[in-house]
Amino acid sequence: MKKRYVTVLLVLMVWGGLLPGIFPEAWGVPKIKILFIGDSITAGYGIAKEEAYPALLGQKLESLGIHHVEIINGSISGSTTASALSRLKWFRKTSPDILVLALGANDGLRGLSVENMEDNLGRAITFAKNNNMDVILAGMQIPPNYGPEYADDFKQVFTTLADDHEIVLIPFLLEGVGGRSNMNQPDGIHPNRAGHQQIAKTVFPFILKQIQEP
Repeated sequence: MKKRYVTVLLVLMVWGGLLPGIFPEAWGVPKIKILFIGDSITAGYGIAKEEAYPALLGQKLESLGIHHVEIINGSISGSTTASALSRLKWFRKTSPDILVLALGANDGLRGLSVENMEDNLGRAITFAKNNNMDVILAGMQIPPNYGPEYADDFKQVFTTLADDHEIVLIPFLLEGVGGRSNMNQPDGIHPNRAGHQQIAKTVFPFILKQIQEP
């Protein structure tokens, strides 16, 4: 894989405003492409595209002087994990370096097979790694509508996948958002603007660490 990170010194200098107007490409740092594959949450259902958390992450990086990252949002509302691999194959042409895989919520809301969900996500992760993508898996949790055993098994899938495939896990994508009326739209499911801002805060440290690692 192409070298995708800046040195700590360069990052500190850019953040400190010591290199105004100088883009990382000029220092031999290639552009990093981050692909998000998710459902309506990551697609930004009900809000403007630029207010969805993937776009907010891009804006945050830009504000810190990190200009060599491109955000690609390949999320579609209503998607389940069954679409993960086919969509990933389609987006391979964009040559992403990092995949943020944020699917599973709709599987859980519909009470779909946890075993199938794990298999679907696992095949997508394997494909991504085989195509030189670093993977960040977004963990999800669901209310016990289908019983506590199903909810526990659902949550465990993400930890198991992260351990088995040795990838980065965001423990819970909706940390500080799920179940909070002030963070969600009237449907109680989709985050509002404040909710997406909170999700961006949750995800940002994982993104920043990934783009700085060799």
